[in-house]
Amino acid sequence: MGATVAFTDLGDLAGTTFPEVGEREQERFQLESEIGSEYNFGDIVGKSAALRNVLDQVAIVAPTQSTVLLHGETGTGKELVARAIHNLSPRRQRSFVRLNCAAIPSGLVESELFGHEKGAFTGALMQKQGRFELADRGSLFLDEIGDISLELQPKLLRALQEREFERLGSTKTIRVDVRLIAATHRNLQDMIRKNQFREDLFYRLNVFPIEIPPLRERREDIPLLVHYFVLCHSRQMQKRIKSVPKEAMEGLVNADWPGNIRELENFIERCVIFTQGDELNVPRAELRRPAASAASTFEQAERQVIMQALKAASGRISGQGGAAERLGLKRTTLQNKMQKLNISRAGYAE
Repeated sequence: MGATVAFTDLGDLAGTTFPEVGEREQERFQLESEIGSEYNFGDIVGKSAALRNVLDQVAIVAPTQSTVLLHGETGTGKELVARAIHNLSPRRQRSFVRLNCAAIPSGLVESELFGHEKGAFTGALMQKQGRFELADRGSLFLDEIGDISLELQPKLLRALQEREFERLGSTKTIRVDVRLIAATHRNLQDMIRKNQFREDLFYRLNVFPIEIPPLRERREDIPLLVHYFVLCHSRQMQKRIKSVPKEAMEGLVNADWPGNIRELENFIERCVIFTQGDELNVPRAELRRPAASAASTFEQAERQVIMQALKAASGRISGQGGAAERLGLKRTTLQNKMQKLNISRAGYAE
């Protein structure tokens, strides 16, 4: 898949034809945007206000050396955002190294991060470099950072603060220059209250937080994503799928996607497999409609109002004309609500 940001009018997608496989492939289904011409956001597809806010924050923080903490539900594309930060940074010519902390047994995470010497433990048959060494002068992406054990957290904190560590089984100190990008779907502040996560490590990670919106908060991007995934998978399967029925697209837009973009892509891949003709075969009976509760609806409305106030106040919370004054709230009350809803003012500040 190529590298471009996908922006287009939603009306161009539902019930209309796709370009044939290979036809003007470099233009990626007639997509252009002023942002895409200036920045390379990889395979991030969308034009919604929620996504634009994320990309604005990426463009702001990427040229710096600051640590970034990405928060979002599973399947929202946190790794794509991390790669975009790396690709827009001065470190883009160096390595982007990733580690999913939840995918490795807790006893092996330390070795994966810092490496080990031969004989450091049973099964250590040779010397091994850790991810910190491999990412030297580049970027290290630690996915699911909330799954790192309490015992290992002090060593990670030291590596981030001092930029030095020792391999397992060695007394030699290794110094590195690494830009850290971390991600989690967990509420780290709640974990701190439960003594499951170190507060000092959280503050070291939370230099520039970015909230990645779930798919239900950017439904206007679903036709773009469907178009993108149909083209990608039909090309891989050497099929010539030219259109998506309008009713099917409406069903896709209104469906519940608890697994977010990853679930949507897997569903579209299955649709492409089943399709025999040139029109995408969408089994609409499998599409789940969201069961919106009053609480979730209120929370979404509250989030929207706060984001609008922050935008109008250019990110200022307190003072005359600040978001708190505009909403008729105390500064501390607004800050507590923003923390609860995982809203950052960073993307709205001038």
